[in-house]
Amino acid sequence: MSGNGLGWQVMLLGGASGSGKTRLGYPFAQRHGVPVVEVDDIVEAVQAMTTPEQQPALHHWTTRPEDADLPVERVVELQLAICEAVRPAVEAVIANHLRTRVPVVIEGDYLLPALAAQRSFAGVEADAGEVRAAFVREGDVDQLVRNYRDREPEEGPQSHRARVSARYGDVLAEQAKALGLPVIEARPWATAGERLAAGVAAGPA
Repeated sequence: MSGNGLGWQVMLLGGASGSGKTRLGYPFAQRHGVPVVEVDDIVEAVQAMTTPEQQPALHHWTTRPEDADLPVERVVELQLAICEAVRPAVEAVIANHLRTRVPVVIEGDYLLPALAAQRSFAGVEADAGEVRAAFVREGDVDQLVRNYRDREPEEGPQSHRARVSARYGDVLAEQAKALGLPVIEARPWATAGERLAAGVAAGPA
């Protein structure tokens, strides 16, 4: 157990694109006075240091952008492959914060629930409760379309992307629930922050 008064050292906040996790994560981190690391930035850093031949999964969307239009289940498979490819880099970041005792919120689409069940990260052991996780879910495709429209109005309706996000979010939620991790339904939005805080405080079921 962390001795910093938070009850945790690393907080993982996952969920599909458009679900609202960033909108929840930054106020959560600010409230606890800790920084946020975005997994997208980790992906960008690894991409800059590798080639598509070295890390094909991590470079997939830049080398094969047309694959975003593949059937929903296939796109979800590709998303999960990226999760696995970036996992060692995320583990290294977790290990660094465990080692330095600097609390952090790590937020992003490419976080797997199984990370929170680990006890060793890049050779650094975590005590029970030091690494916690919650997953934000928005299962309504129409709401996801609205979320994308509000965030990226220049892109027009993104119906297929919303269907992918809903399905990917369901997969992450199923995995999280199987591990006893909190799944935070995005709506009602007015209480989402409170429910996130309660879920993290409670720890794994």
